[in-house]
Amino acid sequence: MPISIKLGIAGRLFTAALACRTLAATVPTGRLFIQSTSPEVPLYVYTPIPESGLEPRNIHLSFGDNETSVVVTWSTRNDTQSQVQLMSVQPPNATEKLYNGSSTIFVDSGTKKATQYVHRVTLPDLGWGGLFKYRCGSQATGWSDWFEFRTPKRGFSPRLAMFGDMGMVNAQSLPRLMQDASAGMYDAILHVGDFAYDMQEQDGATGDQFMQMIQPIAARLPYMTCVGNHEFMYNFSHYKNRFTMPKGFGGDGESMFYSFDLGPAHIIGISTEFYFFVEYGVDQLKSQYDWLQADLERASKNRAARPWIIIMGHRPMYCSNDDGDDCTFGALFMREGFLARWYPLEPLLQKYGVDLALWAHEHTYERMWPVTRLEVRNGSWAEPYSEPRGTVHVVTGSAGCRERHDTFGSPMYYSAFRSTDYGYTRMQIFNSTHLSLEQVSDDQQGRIIDRITIVQHNHGPFP
Repeated sequence: MPISIKLGIAGRLFTAALACRTLAATVPTGRLFIQSTSPEVPLYVYTPIPESGLEPRNIHLSFGDNETSVVVTWSTRNDTQSQVQLMSVQPPNATEKLYNGSSTIFVDSGTKKATQYVHRVTLPDLGWGGLFKYRCGSQATGWSDWFEFRTPKRGFSPRLAMFGDMGMVNAQSLPRLMQDASAGMYDAILHVGDFAYDMQEQDGATGDQFMQMIQPIAARLPYMTCVGNHEFMYNFSHYKNRFTMPKGFGGDGESMFYSFDLGPAHIIGISTEFYFFVEYGVDQLKSQYDWLQADLERASKNRAARPWIIIMGHRPMYCSNDDGDDCTFGALFMREGFLARWYPLEPLLQKYGVDLALWAHEHTYERMWPVTRLEVRNGSWAEPYSEPRGTVHVVTGSAGCRERHDTFGSPMYYSAFRSTDYGYTRMQIFNSTHLSLEQVSDDQQGRIIDRITIVQHNHGPFP
């Protein structure tokens, strides 16, 4: 098909994305108060970023190249050293160790060309089951506050919170998520695209404020991400520069596609946006697809050690929302390939038996029956899902943003549960055969409104 048609489709999507930005809210200059919809959850009082150009801000963690390696990322306005001071709390060890890293200059593409330095320090091979405290910055220019984090215990059952589409305005689920994190409920966070709404606004100040807003969680738990459509400006530069995802399995090095192992699972993050913003180049779509196929091939050979394969991307392959073309045209693009031809995702999910697919983009929660090629598979019309022969797709995009809720259309035959409540999803990977999901409703005082267990003894290709 002529390239002019490809660019025409991208242009329409580009225009639609720009239209969404007209709802931009002013970044607060004083303290921001976020109240959950549930009165029993404490009010979250957010303190804005430090005024000093030397003081670390936007501090967050991510996994390194294994489960006991951590990367600390932060930013400063001025050029400073990149150091992390680490102390073991459990087991007790009074010796402090100093780790050095590096920084890169990030210049926002807006009118002010606002500049910041993004610092990254890797804390390698910290061992299983440790409790650590750390601070970042440098002896010369000053340190951040102390933060604590844990490395997982050997043979652990990972516990994760998952959500997408959280903005600076109307971040309804954030107070409850912080309460959960403070109670030690999670080993990591999966943020499935769309941050701040939008990070590039006000010459990047919105992104700075958002990263500071999530710091109480992200500085204590690995905050694992994938890119969304709201990060599209300047070729996704704010997302690429602000986050640091693992490189151990040969991802792109810009956090757009990557993978990591966690307990009995292999987790993959991809960019669904490569299918839509082709004005930035189609080559990146091919590169991701080739890498994904190779990564799934490697993971399928390692299923004795990591039997669960989980993929996350922003736009869903299956959904039933009534919002134009996202659940029809857009989903088809990814299932069947660009222009229903090139780089289709669903054949890969089927060939390698991807157990679970996590999406967002729709500002709702929806869980599907296990499905492959638009067909609900045998063993699926019951709960728990026992030996499903198709991928379980979950849309979790209701954390809260300025665009509010989406609505649903008529239920699709593959849809098992739907809700428009604000909330987020919890997952626990118990062992090689059992995984559970539950949806927390912030509208209903934290009540669990959906729960499912997936029982799978036969990980592998779906016929």
